[in-house]
Amino acid sequence: MKNILLSTLLSSLLLSSGLYAQSEIKSVKEVNKSAVNKGTQDALASQKKLITQAVNSLKFTNEALVALNKNDKKSAQKNIEKALGKLEVILAAKDAPKFLPIDSRVSMVEYIGTKKDIEKKVDAVEDLLKDNKIQVARVLLNSLQSEIDITVVSLPLVTYPDALKLAAKYLHENQVDKAKSVLEVALSTFDTTTTVIPLPLLKATDLINVSASLSKNGKKEDALKYLQAAENELDVAQALGYVSHSDISYKALHTAIKSVRKEIKGKNKAEKLFDELKHKIKDFKDKIFSEKTK
Repeated sequence: MKNILLSTLLSSLLLSSGLYAQSEIKSVKEVNKSAVNKGTQDALASQKKLITQAVNSLKFTNEALVALNKNDKKSAQKNIEKALGKLEVILAAKDAPKFLPIDSRVSMVEYIGTKKDIEKKVDAVEDLLKDNKIQVARVLLNSLQSEIDITVVSLPLVTYPDALKLAAKYLHENQVDKAKSVLEVALSTFDTTTTVIPLPLLKATDLINVSASLSKNGKKEDALKYLQAAENELDVAQALGYVSHSDISYKALHTAIKSVRKEIKGKNKAEKLFDELKHKIKDFKDKIFSEKTK
């Protein structure tokens, strides 16, 4: 069983990025590097805590299967009882979770390039596919990612305990082969959830924050430079196919940036428009979704 979804963790990671004091203003390259580093650190810090009882239950289930392969039914029965015992407290809880995390890992891949670079690669992939060079196209297509992935593997509490009880029943009835089959299925049926955090949006968030700080302090030319860099990152995110369920679109974000740019160039302060832009990108990021297979 494999579910691909974006958890609320994404919102916290995307919103935590981009807090700069005026004395810490960096180059665009440094801001982008800092955004990636902080995003990765936050992802590692925010990994789901593994549930010890679930991990131990899995261990005893595996030991039960090993025992059955040695025709040691008595030991297998004891290990199944231990596996169920590790889940008793969780199962007895009124609001027992549906999934129990047993493994969690973070990976990161960063795409360095522009929207035009991505479009050239996409064209190249299309040409390769026309020539039936599927494997070459796949390698090139796989390079078109810029994201942090947080993958959590969980035991499905809805089915796993029932499988253990069924295996115990078969053992009691001396149906060893059926017990082994049930345990093998239980040990191979997990739920995999992948949270995808697009790096270009982390970078855009930080760049907009720096631009707002510079604009507020009267450094208009510098503010415009960082605003343009943020817009470039939005272009990259869109070209890489990171989409959102938000009512806010990439077009709306670009329109908001255009308004901020006009205000910066004028005589009025752009603080209000910056706040509106931040609100729009926040809503967009809160509802970002990227289909991903593992």
